[in-house]
Amino acid sequence: MATNTVTHEEAHETEQDLWSGGKRPFKVSYGKLMMWYFLLSDAFTFAGFLIAYGALRFSSPTWPVPDFVFSTAPFGVHHAPLIFVTFMSFLLIVSSVTMVRAVQEGHRENQRGVVFWMFLTILGGAGFLGCQAWEWNNLIGTECMTVTTNPFGTHVADGVYLDDVHGHAYTADAERETFKAGEGYLIHQDHDSGEWLQRRMQLETGELVQQEFGPKAFGALFFFITGFHGFHVFSGVVFLLIIMINAASGLYVARKNGYEMVEKIGLYWHFVDLVWVFVFLVFYLL
Repeated sequence: MATNTVTHEEAHETEQDLWSGGKRPFKVSYGKLMMWYFLLSDAFTFAGFLIAYGALRFSSPTWPVPDFVFSTAPFGVHHAPLIFVTFMSFLLIVSSVTMVRAVQEGHRENQRGVVFWMFLTILGGAGFLGCQAWEWNNLIGTECMTVTTNPFGTHVADGVYLDDVHGHAYTADAERETFKAGEGYLIHQDHDSGEWLQRRMQLETGELVQQEFGPKAFGALFFFITGFHGFHVFSGVVFLLIIMINAASGLYVARKNGYEMVEKIGLYWHFVDLVWVFVFLVFYLL
């Protein structure tokens, strides 16, 4: 009888332990689980933006050619398609590698290693933001592209117009007019109104005629989506800097949890890098 009583009491205690709330779901901490939930919701947000871009892209009769739009680089480099954005992507990918090393050093409880590799990650993120700032400045200041104005998209290949000087579509056997890309090309400022107009020279008479801009949606989508991603990178750099300072101060040493905070910000940083792969694909390659 006594044996049965003990067995019943042990079973009751075991049942209480199961419902005590001490078991970690999926064998991960609460903080990492919440980070995964946040990243999942953020992935849906980016997916919605990119799907909207695709819908507008394939419903438009003309669309800018990436090799033509993104063909310039700093120091006066022209006609070098995607060279600069490739360098930007390289910086972000390398920063993801250094973030992996920071997490590894955290698992080893190596404080100096965590701080060193996080510092390199911050440099990579800051370099990417600097490159994006130059690209935006070039597109807005030199190429005259804004959220409401898009000088690109009136051609199907580099320097070939879809429409003639009168705004009519070329016939299949007609010789298409071409132009040379350069600073301020296709753009003319009306000094009376102060507005930017897109004009080109009519070959027969030498007079300037107005040429339609490309689809407005391109400029708006480009600045919004790349800006939204850039905001994520900027936020990540700020959080990385705060966590690096905390790690350097020894805040995480006493916790003895493998620098879990570094691992959580690492998940976020890898997500930002992964999203850039899709942004790079839809804007710069397709």
